[in-house]
Amino acid sequence: MMSEPTYGLVENLSALLPEIPAESIVSRKVYNDDLLKVTLFGFAAGEDLTEHTAAFPATLHFLSGEATLTLGKDTVEAQSGTWVQMPAHLPHSVFAKTAVTMLLTLTVNK
Repeated sequence: MMSEPTYGLVENLSALLPEIPAESIVSRKVYNDDLLKVTLFGFAAGEDLTEHTAAFPATLHFLSGEATLTLGKDTVEAQSGTWVQMPAHLPHSVFAKTAVTMLLTLTVNK
Protein backbone atom coordinates (compact mmCIF):
# COMPACT_ATOMS: atom_id res chain seq x y z
CA MET A 1 0.00 0.00 0.00
CA MET A 2 1.39 3.42 -1.00
CA SER A 3 1.37 6.24 1.49
CA GLU A 4 -0.29 9.52 0.63
CA PRO A 5 2.17 12.18 -0.63
CA THR A 6 3.10 14.88 1.86
CA TYR A 7 3.28 18.57 1.14
CA GLY A 8 4.63 21.78 2.63
CA LEU A 9 2.30 24.64 3.51
CA VAL A 10 3.01 28.13 4.84
CA GLU A 11 -0.20 30.11 5.22
CA ASN A 12 1.51 33.49 5.68
CA LEU A 13 5.16 33.92 4.66
CA SER A 14 5.42 37.44 6.06
CA ALA A 15 4.46 36.15 9.52
CA LEU A 16 7.77 34.20 9.54
CA LEU A 17 9.83 37.40 9.58
CA PRO A 18 10.06 39.68 12.58
CA GLU A 19 10.32 43.44 12.22
CA ILE A 20 13.59 43.95 10.29
CA PRO A 21 15.95 46.08 12.39
CA ALA A 22 17.87 48.88 10.66
CA GLU A 23 21.18 47.83 9.15
CA SER A 24 20.34 44.14 9.09
CA ILE A 25 19.32 41.16 6.98
CA VAL A 26 17.14 38.46 8.53
CA SER A 27 16.58 34.99 7.07
CA ARG A 28 14.18 32.19 7.99
CA LYS A 29 14.16 28.64 6.69
CA VAL A 30 10.78 27.97 5.06
CA TYR A 31 11.25 24.48 3.62
CA ASN A 32 14.06 21.97 3.24
CA ASP A 33 14.09 18.50 1.69
CA ASP A 34 16.30 16.47 -0.66
CA LEU A 35 15.23 18.53 -3.71
CA LEU A 36 14.47 22.07 -2.51
CA LYS A 37 15.82 24.55 0.01
CA VAL A 38 13.57 27.57 0.51
CA THR A 39 14.60 30.61 2.58
CA LEU A 40 12.75 33.86 3.26
CA PHE A 41 14.92 36.99 3.48
CA GLY A 42 14.11 40.39 4.93
CA PHE A 43 16.49 43.26 4.10
CA ALA A 44 16.50 46.64 5.79
CA ALA A 45 16.77 49.52 3.32
CA GLY A 46 20.37 50.03 2.22
CA GLU A 47 21.52 46.49 3.03
CA ASP A 48 23.10 44.20 0.45
CA LEU A 49 24.31 40.71 -0.27
CA THR A 50 27.63 41.22 -2.02
CA GLU A 51 28.47 39.31 -5.18
CA HIS A 52 28.49 35.55 -4.71
CA THR A 53 27.47 32.36 -6.51
CA ALA A 54 25.31 29.37 -5.58
CA ALA A 55 26.27 25.76 -6.18
CA PHE A 56 22.71 25.00 -7.34
CA PRO A 57 20.15 26.66 -9.63
CA ALA A 58 18.30 29.36 -7.69
CA THR A 59 15.05 31.30 -7.98
CA LEU A 60 14.48 34.74 -6.44
CA HIS A 61 10.91 35.95 -5.92
CA PHE A 62 10.54 39.49 -4.60
CA LEU A 63 7.49 39.77 -2.36
CA SER A 64 7.85 43.43 -1.37
CA GLY A 65 10.16 46.39 -1.72
CA GLU A 66 12.61 47.56 -4.38
CA ALA A 67 16.12 46.24 -5.04
CA THR A 68 18.93 46.46 -7.56
CA LEU A 69 20.26 43.09 -8.71
CA THR A 70 23.39 42.18 -10.55
CA LEU A 71 23.03 38.99 -12.56
CA GLY A 72 26.33 38.18 -14.21
CA LYS A 73 27.20 41.36 -16.13
CA ASP A 74 23.62 42.71 -16.10
CA THR A 75 22.06 45.12 -13.62
CA VAL A 76 18.27 44.94 -13.22
CA GLU A 77 15.69 46.58 -10.98
CA ALA A 78 13.39 44.35 -8.92
CA GLN A 79 10.17 45.16 -7.11
CA SER A 80 7.21 43.31 -5.64
CA GLY A 81 6.36 40.52 -8.08
CA THR A 82 9.78 40.27 -9.76
CA TRP A 83 10.83 36.65 -10.35
CA VAL A 84 14.34 35.57 -11.40
CA GLN A 85 15.69 32.10 -12.24
CA MET A 86 19.47 31.72 -12.16
CA PRO A 87 21.68 28.83 -13.22
CA ALA A 88 24.22 27.46 -10.76
CA HIS A 89 27.44 29.49 -10.44
CA LEU A 90 26.02 32.76 -11.87
CA PRO A 91 27.65 35.67 -9.98
CA HIS A 92 24.89 37.80 -8.45
CA SER A 93 24.24 40.39 -5.75
CA VAL A 94 21.25 42.15 -4.17
CA PHE A 95 21.04 45.76 -2.94
CA ALA A 96 17.85 46.73 -1.07
CA LYS A 97 16.84 50.26 -2.09
CA THR A 98 13.88 50.01 0.32
CA ALA A 99 12.96 47.36 2.88
CA VAL A 100 12.73 44.11 0.88
CA THR A 101 11.18 40.69 1.42
CA MET A 102 12.53 38.01 -0.94
CA LEU A 103 11.99 34.27 -1.23
CA LEU A 104 15.01 32.20 -2.33
CA THR A 105 14.55 28.67 -3.66
CA LEU A 106 17.57 26.47 -4.33
CA THR A 107 16.99 23.42 -6.53
CA VAL A 108 19.32 20.73 -5.26
CA ASN A 109 20.80 18.56 -8.00
CA LYS A 110 21.00 14.93 -6.94
